Amino acid sequence: MYGTRRERDISLEPQSRIPVLRPSIHSRRANLTVKFQDLYGFTVEGNVDDVNVLNELREKVRQQGRIWWALEASKGANWYLQPEISNGIALKSSLKLSALANAITLKKLIRKGIPPVLRPKVWFSLSGAAKKKSTVPDSYYSDLTKAVEGKVTAATRQIDHDLPRTFPGHPWLDTPEGHATLRRVLVGYSFRDSDVGYCQGLNYVAALLLLVMKTEEDAFWMLAVLLENVLVNDCYTNNLSGCHVEQRVFQDLLTKKCPRLSAHLEALEFDVTLVATEWFLCLFSKSLPSETTLRVWDVLFYEGAKVLFHVALGIFKMKEDELLLTHHVGDVISILQRTTHHLFDPDDLLTVAYENIGFMTTNTLSKQRKKQESAVMAELDQRLRRLNSLKLNEK
Repeated sequence: MYGTRRERDISLEPQSRIPVLRPSIHSRRANLTVKFQDLYGFTVEGNVDDVNVLNELREKVRQQGRIWWALEASKGANWYLQPEISNGIALKSSLKLSALANAITLKKLIRKGIPPVLRPKVWFSLSGAAKKKSTVPDSYYSDLTKAVEGKVTAATRQIDHDLPRTFPGHPWLDTPEGHATLRRVLVGYSFRDSDVGYCQGLNYVAALLLLVMKTEEDAFWMLAVLLENVLVNDCYTNNLSGCHVEQRVFQDLLTKKCPRLSAHLEALEFDVTLVATEWFLCLFSKSLPSETTLRVWDVLFYEGAKVLFHVALGIFKMKEDELLLTHHVGDVISILQRTTHHLFDPDDLLTVAYENIGFMTTNTLSKQRKKQESAVMAELDQRLRRLNSLKLNEK
């Protein structure tokens, strides 16, 4: 979507377009902080070591791209959607084995990263966005944006307020065209689902979807499938009850997976929601470099929301030794922010997130959410009662 991405055929885009970053000789000698643009147009600040990490990452992306192209050549363009059909007897058994082999291959490949040029069509297919779009008339999005044009609600006012604050300085998002496109997607969805309407955080998520997907409409459907199918319910509703549940589940997981660190943070009276709320609401789009965020989203759209817990725990685990030496809440926040902003190599993060954190199932997480829901709703109800009482006293 960024620049001329709007209507480009991604299947024909060569891997050679991934640029190699070259800091000036003065920067190399002095090891000064350098600024450069990443693949999605964001300005990144880092030292020469960071540039080297990004160049190594881009070589990995090229290598991964060659693997995907080879699979497309041997299995077909949409091999990840359908099992191979083999000739011979025991066709049903063959189909099952082939589908299983494809699923195992696909899971491994996705965790290693979907090549940027294939990301739009793979996300759109595997996430369920294509299926969701197919259930409505072709003109649905166009009709929706026309029908809501000029309407003013609390959601549209908040959207207008947030547009200029969404990735300011980006060469496309922070332009009249970028603002208008992002506004159509967010306003359109606010009318599609009035229970969600609009919640701060969605602006960053939708903006990044626009940079990845081929068209504005595809970005809208990715947002729809994300909120309606991939993430848990009520994450973005008025009281953010789903988000509160996720935070409590995360705290429990941190206690279980990193008991020493959890005890230390509790002694400091550090509340994990100080950092984790933004991580979960913005899906790391404000915290991690864009290329790392999108690697997390590769897994999110295939395996579901459990990756968010893996990644959040992985960040704490990566800095566990350093965090155990802290004496103040501000130091904890500073370490975590510095870490996330410089996690340029997604493999470093995802390796820790999966190999060091251990196995988690969607079913286990669902049980933990169920366990926390009643406590969260009781707390929110008590908060609402206090608020109403204050209002009555003011009258």
